[in-house]
Amino acid sequence: MTLKGRKIAILIAPRGTEEPEFVQPREVVTRAGANVTVIGLEAGEAETFNNDLDPGGRYAVDAIIEGASASGFDGLIIPGGCVGADTFRASKAVVAFIREFFEQGKPVGVICHGPWTLVEADVVKGRTLTSFPTLQTDIRNAGGTWVDQEVVTDQGLVTSRNPKDLPAFCAKIVEEFAEGRHPAQARSA
Repeated sequence: MTLKGRKIAILIAPRGTEEPEFVQPREVVTRAGANVTVIGLEAGEAETFNNDLDPGGRYAVDAIIEGASASGFDGLIIPGGCVGADTFRASKAVVAFIREFFEQGKPVGVICHGPWTLVEADVVKGRTLTSFPTLQTDIRNAGGTWVDQEVVTDQGLVTSRNPKDLPAFCAKIVEEFAEGRHPAQARSA
């Protein structure tokens, strides 16, 4: 499946994004032909972590969230990491950016603690998704249905639980990004 010509945004927090949940999806969609833009809260580099505590790598930020618009992209990847996801959900600009993807019916892939951002963006109601297990109450309280599965797809929204699910997650986001817009994605926005 090819993503040639597709523009995909991937979020990275200044510190705390889970490294494999950032690196592997970015690599997979790039290999599929997508043009990937790393979007951060600050210019320069961002530092990832492994298992929330162990230092990972440093990655260049291609664009900052201020001024970014979903209209310039065909899809969005939101990695997890407890600290990274919490940082994202505290940013009004990130939350608005995420919500735009849903309003425009564009596919979004979210893993691990990343669904906290969906709760904050108020796009979970009526959706079925998975996440790291500790988020299930937050998802249910936001009107979503939480399930314990490797990967869940709901009209353009792809979710997975943790780094062990990355092979299934990556395959499914490539498929959804290739399909393009999902008008039903906007139903929760």
